[in-house]
Amino acid sequence: MTISVGDRIPDVKVMTFGAGGPTHVQTADVLGTGKVVLFAVPGAFTPTCSDYHLPSYLIRYDDLKAKGVDSIVCISVNDPFVMGAWGDAQQVGDKVVMLADGNGDFTKAIGLEMDGSGFGLGSRSQRYAAVIEDGVVTALQVEPGAGLSVSAADAILEVL
Repeated sequence: MTISVGDRIPDVKVMTFGAGGPTHVQTADVLGTGKVVLFAVPGAFTPTCSDYHLPSYLIRYDDLKAKGVDSIVCISVNDPFVMGAWGDAQQVGDKVVMLADGNGDFTKAIGLEMDGSGFGLGSRSQRYAAVIEDGVVTALQVEPGAGLSVSAADAILEVL
């Protein structure tokens, strides 16, 4: 079942990559306090994700903060090394928390997995963005197909 507005984010173990290497974190700790914008991409280093989706949040960082967003979080079904390298390549610094859902446990728990095997990607996350306030989903925008019509930063700014 797909997560919906009004639902609490499940508490699942995922990973980040910092100066000390990969670190386990709980989604409740990362997403459960304050106003969080979470966006998911099918894969790090993929063209749409690297050229448009993630950069849209960097470009609109100040606008999102001005709307009361406490943190911006990007999640993908990739390992923490890939997410760390992608964050470095995109120069996210401390503007975006890069979460690695390596086994897809969080993605499955919220019901937003997709079959990317036709592209050689295996099971991945659908492209979406959510606004989460104190662990509860207040807005959820899942892309209806290819492209970025509802999950880029500009679209999220409209719902904040």
